[in-house]
Amino acid sequence: MTEPFPMIDVELRVNGRPVPLTLEPRELLVDVLRDRLDLPGTKRSCDIGVCGACTVLIDGMPATSCSMLACDADGREITTIEGVGGAGNLDPVQQAFLEHGALQCGFCTPGMVLAVKSLLAQNPHPTEEEVRHYLRGNLCRCTGYVKIIEAVLDLAKRGDRP
Repeated sequence: MTEPFPMIDVELRVNGRPVPLTLEPRELLVDVLRDRLDLPGTKRSCDIGVCGACTVLIDGMPATSCSMLACDADGREITTIEGVGGAGNLDPVQQAFLEHGALQCGFCTPGMVLAVKSLLAQNPHPTEEEVRHYLRGNLCRCTGYVKIIEAVLDLAKRGDRP
């Protein structure tokens, strides 16, 4: 018979608010966000960190939450898509995606939006090649990326800051 995992106490900062939790050390961040904190915008897809559907920002940088233990995010700032704009108050990245039709089914969109926010925070005027390179970890099976790239480049040209 196996012994239960010892529980550990952590405090995540999710979308600007402290969230104290008691976790098993093996719990993945994607599961904690979706199942415990009811933040379903973080999608579970490949479970190996290659598709980008589970992308969140950790201290402003994109991270795949399906391959990160929740306890490793202790004390760090986590931003999910629920912490970015919303109905009637879209973030500039969300608005650019909408204006350019840079989404179809929407499954990859939360991860894409968060990755673009990080890109533009680091590089406000990326080239097309830089955008393509930065988004290489976010897969979209519907759009072929053309509209996504157009949205990012237009946003950068306009100078709207996410």
